[in-house]
Amino acid sequence: MQTVVVGTSGTTAEDVIAVAREGARIELSAEAVAALAAARGIVDALAAKPEPVYGVSTGFGALASRHISPELRAQLQRNIVRSHAAGMGPRVEREVVRALMFLRLKTVASGYTGVRPEVAQTMVDVLNAGITPVVHEYGSLGCSGDLAPLSHCALTLMGEGDAEGPDGQVRPAGELLAEHGIMPVELREKEGLALLNGTDGMLGMLVMALADLQRLYTTADITAALSLEALLGTDKVLAPELHAIRPHPGQGVSAANMSAVLKDSGLTGHFQEEEAPRVQDAYSVRCAPQVAGAGRDTLAHARLVADRELASAVDNPIVLPDGRVESNGNFHGAPVAYVLDFLAIVAADLGSIAERRTDRLLDKNRSHGLPPFLADDAGVDSGLMIAQYTQAALVSEMKRLAVPASADSIPSSAMQEDHVSMGWSAARKLRTTVGNLSRILAVELYAATRAIELRRGLTPAPASQAAIAALRAAGVEGPGPDRFLAPDLEAADAFVRDGKLVAAVEPVTGPLA
Repeated sequence: MQTVVVGTSGTTAEDVIAVAREGARIELSAEAVAALAAARGIVDALAAKPEPVYGVSTGFGALASRHISPELRAQLQRNIVRSHAAGMGPRVEREVVRALMFLRLKTVASGYTGVRPEVAQTMVDVLNAGITPVVHEYGSLGCSGDLAPLSHCALTLMGEGDAEGPDGQVRPAGELLAEHGIMPVELREKEGLALLNGTDGMLGMLVMALADLQRLYTTADITAALSLEALLGTDKVLAPELHAIRPHPGQGVSAANMSAVLKDSGLTGHFQEEEAPRVQDAYSVRCAPQVAGAGRDTLAHARLVADRELASAVDNPIVLPDGRVESNGNFHGAPVAYVLDFLAIVAADLGSIAERRTDRLLDKNRSHGLPPFLADDAGVDSGLMIAQYTQAALVSEMKRLAVPASADSIPSSAMQEDHVSMGWSAARKLRTTVGNLSRILAVELYAATRAIELRRGLTPAPASQAAIAALRAAGVEGPGPDRFLAPDLEAADAFVRDGKLVAAVEPVTGPLA
């Protein structure tokens, strides 16, 4: 099993995914343990002084003006966790909670939070034991970070609340800790606050969405190429010299991917041989690289933001090496929230253009010789008519989800926290959007492969043949009379979601970007 070592300088997207999705084990580096101890020494020294220090010997948020006496400080730290663990709604997915906890550990290990080494080690032990706190859908405004979700995680460290064990059963957290020999933590000055105050949930969801969308953008280039081929379109619009004169990087990558898939196709270039010759293909076909490419460039910007955030220590107040404990606003989720919203917009547009290509494949007036709805016996059979309805419903939802969450702000904490990012909400809707995009591309793949097979007498590109063969081997049937369609579409979605389409064509095309 892979082991991820957490140091003081942040982490990587690959490590987040390894922990969240693959169950990688975690270790604290010696450097991190030393940094934790040094920062804790500063906090302990400040806690012993009579002067109030925010987060160490005061209340929080709008209650920061109260100086807390030493005998009440442990109770204060417990109380902030208990009171902030106020989430409601459905449970958040296990991979999201693991990413959330791991990223909070990343900041704690930086040595800027003042948390004791034993608290960080307990976080490691809980993750390694496969214990996953129960976190709820609603409760974060994205400022001061993901407070409620992180509080539910901190509650588990205290041995309180509910958590899911490695067997998938939800039980009292205290029981699960005891079974794995993990002692609940007794929080001291600043520690409760340090466990709650970060952008970790929205960042974890961003990192995973970027990985999923990278695969789906490559998939979309393949399905667009298959649709172009099925529509007897021209691949001349993919020539690299055309894309070089509008040098958006993503556009050139998408065009190159499509060209690689279409190499040696016997279906392309017939657009001027029909009874009604076409001068140009429709926008949804001809402009596929421009739309997908702009999305790819947005992914690149979002990845830059994520990498910066992965290298950050996000807490308030921050313990500086020179002994200062300073309040700051680094917990504000705006940088992450914006790119989460950007990604929802470009994913919705990618889904929209894929749906338009599918509709064109099914319309006998625009499909250039294909049967209506790709049906076996049109009229007796409905073919893929309702598959496109499902695709359209998914696109419609994606358009609604593309409305930016980060454009909203609801003041909280008696107007102390009077501008919030709503980044958690942006991340949650992006997860839905990513799932919808996979389904939309699966429907396009299903329609385009069937259409290619109906072009009897013409030989598809070798990469297309490989894609069709792999899809059929995965249990997705080809042309024929109407049948129960939902299982085929679900299998096609799994084929797309698991990266099997990309894996099927790359032995022919070489690596696709």
